Amino acid sequence: MSSPDSAAILDNLKELDRLKKEQEEMIQEINKMHKKLQSNPEVVEKPGDSSLSRLKMLYIQAKELSENEVSVSSQLLGQLDALIPSGNAGQHRRRIDSGEQKKKRMKADPEVPRQSASIRNPLESLANLKGEQVAARIVQEDNGKDEWFVVKVIHFDKETREFEVLDEEPGDDEDSTGQRKYKLPMSHIIPFPKRNDLSSAPDFPPGKHVLAVYPETTALYKATVVQARKRKNDDYILEFDDDEEDGSLPQRSVPFHRVVPLPEGYRQ
Repeated sequence: MSSPDSAAILDNLKELDRLKKEQEEMIQEINKMHKKLQSNPEVVEKPGDSSLSRLKMLYIQAKELSENEVSVSSQLLGQLDALIPSGNAGQHRRRIDSGEQKKKRMKADPEVPRQSASIRNPLESLANLKGEQVAARIVQEDNGKDEWFVVKVIHFDKETREFEVLDEEPGDDEDSTGQRKYKLPMSHIIPFPKRNDLSSAPDFPPGKHVLAVYPETTALYKATVVQARKRKNDDYILEFDDDEEDGSLPQRSVPFHRVVPLPEGYRQ
């Protein structure tokens, strides 16, 4: 790590520490106002009382501190990501570079549940994924490259700890026009967040690298969060790697239940 990089990271860490202390002090002030109003609610009816105005101002300041914390955290993430070697810099994915290639895996988003498994009890939860759609890492036979697709779980063998999955719409880029089955180890499967259980969906901050389904396809690619969700059921705004158009990366909207953490050691 070079000296300028180290200094910038340390500066942001100090700023985060300062913001945290200010937020703690702000929370204490807000709590004091809450107690005052709870114990003596009629005070707000007295002429000249400014309790509610004061409380509103405290909340505005608390919001500003929180937004500043998010901004500094995003800067830190970007600085750290820039220092961590990816091992795959400069590699282009033809499947996402070409508009025609993108269309080869296009399909409608069917109204079927995509339930995720609870990773706290792996074998039980993974066995319950039968019939669900998941993200699967599949090694291509022709070139040995890893690619991530949306597939449907057919069976989970607890003894071998292998999944049998079905690629329901492999697209016209596949040798076979029919559906394809694969047997994959647990490490090649990532359950999607539950569509009807918002608590199962992780929150990814701006600047975070994720794996996401490219719009109108069944393929997943590395992307960067540009805009986080304001509400639990909001879409993420993402920029996909190697998705350059007219010299810039377009921002694309992706449903929260089609975004998962970027696997450790991801390569494609």
